[in-house]
Amino acid sequence: MLSYTGENRGDTFCSSQPLVSVVIPAFNASAYIGRTLRSAMRQTYAALEIIVVNDGSTDDTPKLVKNIAMSDSRIRLLSTPNSGVAAARNTGIEASSGRFVAFLDADDLWHPTKIEKQVNALTRLSFHWAAVYTLHYIINEDDEIICPSSSNVARGYIYARHLNVKYIGNGSALLVRRNAALSIGGFDRSYAAAGIGGCEDLDFELKLASRYFIEVVPERLVGYRKHPGSMSSDHLRMGKSALEVVRRSLAANPQLPRYAIGSAIDATQKYAFWEFQQARRTYLSLVMLRSILRSDPCFVVRLVLQKGLRRIQRCLGPGTSTANREDQPRMMRSKFDDQLAPSCLECPKETLRLRRRLMRLAAVDAKLKSTFLMRTNVQ
Repeated sequence: MLSYTGENRGDTFCSSQPLVSVVIPAFNASAYIGRTLRSAMRQTYAALEIIVVNDGSTDDTPKLVKNIAMSDSRIRLLSTPNSGVAAARNTGIEASSGRFVAFLDADDLWHPTKIEKQVNALTRLSFHWAAVYTLHYIINEDDEIICPSSSNVARGYIYARHLNVKYIGNGSALLVRRNAALSIGGFDRSYAAAGIGGCEDLDFELKLASRYFIEVVPERLVGYRKHPGSMSSDHLRMGKSALEVVRRSLAANPQLPRYAIGSAIDATQKYAFWEFQQARRTYLSLVMLRSILRSDPCFVVRLVLQKGLRRIQRCLGPGTSTANREDQPRMMRSKFDDQLAPSCLECPKETLRLRRRLMRLAAVDAKLKSTFLMRTNVQ
């Protein structure tokens, strides 16, 4: 049964700005929910309603949210029995009043300018552009930046490429038109019911990308927190979830050419391989490796070389690697906070193999885009 505190204040903003509904699913998030809420409250874009969906928490999460809500009338708390992150987000979408919906996980952070930049980017585009995403930093329990995310970006019709590169990267990076979120059925609860929740974000993104255009603000405006209790730390479930998400997406889009299908399967199996490796599931890792080698016989060679390079870097010291900042002295780490300057997009690190793959997939997206425009009668 759904219960709530506060009123629906969607029509009380005296502003010409379109309302943005911030949906925060929260399950036992007391360690981080205060910091997360403050990052939403401090947005330079003021026309917000902030909906926290308490997903059956057994800790102090609801109490903390109620206390913070006393200082900001934009915050509303909904409480439901524990049903998983997809169901919680759907509850937030249904209860929202905004033209746009932005999702924020209860342990992540936003740069103060995130929503403003996303709304400015999306409002200048037609309704065929359903969403806009940003890049992110990976942060630790103390809000310290560990490393940047990938610099790969794409905009427009990106379905075939997103199947491979997964540009959006996390659930806190996306702002979407509310009507588009509803048109694709919101988030799929069946993954959690099957015990493979974790990649519902990717499922949602792929459904959007197959039916709409997607914009990007190429700046790191999200602090994506990784810690032992986070959903992404369950590597076995994440690997299984990604495989099932891509399988369903490919089944729902049979118009994809054979190359794009094979490329998506190959990329997802490699992701699952690494997740199973981190979960120390040797059998599942070997199953993935056998499948990967059918399409990429040189994968093992690259794997051995990468491991050898990491060993050399560890022997030489932490300063030799720029990709992994885990060993960086704590006093040298930057905080993801209000004082962090928005980052500029650096040149992505692409291998020749990846560059060729993306060029072919961009051509696939161009053909799919033409079909999309014909279907929607847009010239």
